[in-house]
Amino acid sequence: MTAAPLHAPATARNREPILEVLRRVLPESGTVLEIASGTGEHAVFMAQHLPHLTWQPSDVDSESLASIEAWRREANLPNLRSALVVDATAVDWGIERVDAIVCINMVHISPWAATEGLVRGASRRLEPGSPLYLYGPYRIDGRPTAPSNEAFDASLRARNPDWGVRSVADVQRCAEAVGFALSEMIDMPANNFSVVLHRSHPPLPRRVDSGIVSA
Repeated sequence: MTAAPLHAPATARNREPILEVLRRVLPESGTVLEIASGTGEHAVFMAQHLPHLTWQPSDVDSESLASIEAWRREANLPNLRSALVVDATAVDWGIERVDAIVCINMVHISPWAATEGLVRGASRRLEPGSPLYLYGPYRIDGRPTAPSNEAFDASLRARNPDWGVRSVADVQRCAEAVGFALSEMIDMPANNFSVVLHRSHPPLPRRVDSGIVSA
């Protein structure tokens, strides 16, 4: 039996502002890898409005993967690929090179190891100058940006102590350690931010049992 597509109410609220930023920061052509695509609604919307780009969704959750496929079949877009099973903490993502990476609302709803894996994996797959785009709530200088984010952080940590609203300075340090530079932070609706990083050094090598090989 074919799975029904899932709906995330926040998608309808944030997709237009995110698209506005992505129109400016994504390349004019190539493949965009979306990490943690969730329901798949963002993937369909972005592929519809950015037809010059190939959109590659991914997730690690089976229910999300089924929803992404349901949305993909319904949309029937030539530039929207079938979802990959990607664990951000893993070395193998099933794709070797992409032209941009987008990650919406994952950093705060995952262990810190997922963010470390995200930037590490991105460093292996992006050429210098290519963008890594993050969206979600962040702390600035270690402080919440709004009382609602403080309450949100508390609710996240109550659900899972490894989750929580991250400091953008911590994300920046983590990304800089593997060759990214923070290009800009953009205020978004509902106390969220777009965090745009660019690959500033050649991709990191990938360590395998036989030694160091190119990623």
